[in-house]
Amino acid sequence: MAFTHLLARRDGPVEQLTLNRPDVRNAFNEEMIEEISEWAMSRHADLGVRAAVLRGAGPVFSAGGDLAWMASTVDYTRERNLRDAEALARMYSLLDTLPFPLVGCVHGAALGGGSGLAAICDIVIAARDAVFGFTEARLGIVPSVISPFVVAKIGRSAARELFLTGARFSAERAREIGLVHAVVEPGAIDAEVGRVVEGILACGPEAVAAAKALIGRVANGPSAETAGLTAETLADARVSAEGQEGLRAFLEKRRATWREDAGEERARR
Repeated sequence: MAFTHLLARRDGPVEQLTLNRPDVRNAFNEEMIEEISEWAMSRHADLGVRAAVLRGAGPVFSAGGDLAWMASTVDYTRERNLRDAEALARMYSLLDTLPFPLVGCVHGAALGGGSGLAAICDIVIAARDAVFGFTEARLGIVPSVISPFVVAKIGRSAARELFLTGARFSAERAREIGLVHAVVEPGAIDAEVGRVVEGILACGPEAVAAAKALIGRVANGPSAETAGLTAETLADARVSAEGQEGLRAFLEKRRATWREDAGEERARR
């Protein structure tokens, strides 16, 4: 699949995805949104992918909306703006529901929709000098499409502060509120991403996919429904081929087959 605004490369079981509009700080336009959606749809059905790493080309992760694209929306009708916003919402939803972990590698700046991308990543590693911000209100608009993902990630209190002021904030602040999971020196970011990916590959791929889906379903807290769901999920995992292999490998003090497969992939590279 050929893209204009993305670079997609398979590295064994790991997909490397790079936003590739460095001349405009990897800002979104209609074409990039469509390409990201196409990539995500194709990977939903790709059983060979066990993790994906999302980066930005050049000095910035993503500056959010492209200025030329945003300028064109001034003359859109409400109906056209609604279609435009629905396409953006679809992109975030497709990324959020990928059946494997999405690891964000943030450097430079992640502003507006760029911080929204950080919110949908399962694990985010940020360079210490990275800058974040939900800056939409300073343009007289609202971070509405990204809000479900951001509020789920950072909570209502931090969202109120940051949505309502449009303030930019540091990588350390992003880590404190849960938007980012680790902050490292710029030169160490690739090594930290590699460590995270190694941890993912040490786990059963079916278990990881099931755990990711489960998080979304139980996020609102315990209930009679979630209690049944969690019991069924564990029972299904224990009797699955992967669960049986993992438990037997543990008892027999050997590596599980998925770890051997990942090791063979790395050895071939």
